Amino acid sequence: MSRTKMSDSKSPAVSMRSEDVARRLAANPRLQENRPTEYALKRFLDMLLAIGGLVFTAPVWLLLMAAIKLEDGGPIFYWQDRWGRGGTRFRATKFRSMVKHADTVWGSVQAKENDPRITRVGRLMRRTALDELPQLLNILRGEMTFVGPRSLPINERQLNEPNPEVPDTAIPNFDVRGRVRPGLTGLAQVYAPRDVNRRNKFRYDALYVRRQSFWLDCRLIYLSVWISLRGGWERRSQWAQRLKSAPRK
Repeated sequence: MSRTKMSDSKSPAVSMRSEDVARRLAANPRLQENRPTEYALKRFLDMLLAIGGLVFTAPVWLLLMAAIKLEDGGPIFYWQDRWGRGGTRFRATKFRSMVKHADTVWGSVQAKENDPRITRVGRLMRRTALDELPQLLNILRGEMTFVGPRSLPINERQLNEPNPEVPDTAIPNFDVRGRVRPGLTGLAQVYAPRDVNRRNKFRYDALYVRRQSFWLDCRLIYLSVWISLRGGWERRSQWAQRLKSAPRK
């Protein structure tokens, strides 16, 4: 397999329009989550990993809960409304990685490198993705899956875009990414640069919808664990490219 780096607009598969992907989805049931066998296998993997993850990481939960509380005395968990499958909304749960009342003071704004809102414990959690552990509960409830498009905060202000106020629903491929449940990890989470804009991030998501399979999910889970163990989520695209080439388009 050649080492191919995903770009913004060079590949026809990545730059395909939303309606092109939708037409392919309609013509090929393999690309849809409602394929019974594929969905059952994916859901079984979700349940197995979520239950195992909760048991295995129980001591880590206790340590993080103590560290978060000791640092500033604020809440341990953070809840946020996010986009679910089919444009529905659900309440995502995370360990709090930012200062108390961050949303009240700054509003819902995308995190950036060296963000002053992030606490010391939060920086460690974000490098290792440990702040995402409570989302195992969202997976158990069926609101999320292990692999899929990122569970996107609803209309979060994007400071890396010319017009940060544009709603998510106005970005091409928003409807396409909503055909599957949001994931704890995924193609965009692993391969896209940290501060990629929504338009390009949704292209990765559309490519995942088009190429999704049980084996691709296993591969992305493996890469995600590898990045987490090295604390590389703040520079995740570099780690992923170093270990594996991106899937062929």
